[in-house]
Amino acid sequence: MRLDFIFSIFSSWRNHELVTECYAGIVWPAVLRVGEGWQKITPFLWYAKEAEEAAAFYASVFPESRVNRVTALPSESPRGPPGSVKVVEFVLFGQPFIAMSAGQLDPFNHAVSFVVNCDDQAELDRYWNALLEGGSAEQCGWLKDRFGLSWQIVPTVLGKMMAAPDRARAKRASDAMMTMVKIDTAALQAAFSA
Repeated sequence: MRLDFIFSIFSSWRNHELVTECYAGIVWPAVLRVGEGWQKITPFLWYAKEAEEAAAFYASVFPESRVNRVTALPSESPRGPPGSVKVVEFVLFGQPFIAMSAGQLDPFNHAVSFVVNCDDQAELDRYWNALLEGGSAEQCGWLKDRFGLSWQIVPTVLGKMMAAPDRARAKRASDAMMTMVKIDTAALQAAFSA
C-alpha cells in the first residue's frame, strides 16, 4: 500500500516548531524543533479521550512544565468526526511530549514507563503522592497514574548504588529495594552502607 500523506500541520510557539504528518487521519509526530536544534525523538502518548486532562495534570505536577497547544483534527478520521481527535503538545521538565485523544486503541502497560530521578526523599515523596492520586502503587518505586501510565519514581542515588564496584553493597541495596513499594532513600542507603 502506498503511503500518501494527506496533510501536514505546522505549528509554532516561542522558539519551538512542531512538524506533524498525517496519514488516514492518524497524526504522527515527525520532528520537534527546539531552538536551532532538532528534537529527534519525542514521546507520543495515545489516550482514549483524556490527553488534554493528562497533559494539564502532568504539567501541574512537575516544574518547567506546561501545555503549549491543543489542536483538534479538522478532518474526519477513522476515530470520529472532525474535531473528535485532539493533539496536545506539552513539556515536562523541559522535555517535549505529544499526546492524542483518539479513542481506545492499546492500553498503556509496563513495557513503557517514565523514570523520574529525585534528588532527595522530599522530592520523591512529592512526585509519588501527586502521581499516585487516583492511581495504584506497585513494587520497587513503580506506580500507575489515574490515566494508566506507568512511572518509576526513584532517588538519583539508586543508579549509583546498583552500579557500585562493590557488588555486595549493590546487592544489599537491590535486595532492600525489592521489598519496597515507594522507595525509602534512607533505608536504601542504610542497606547499601551496612
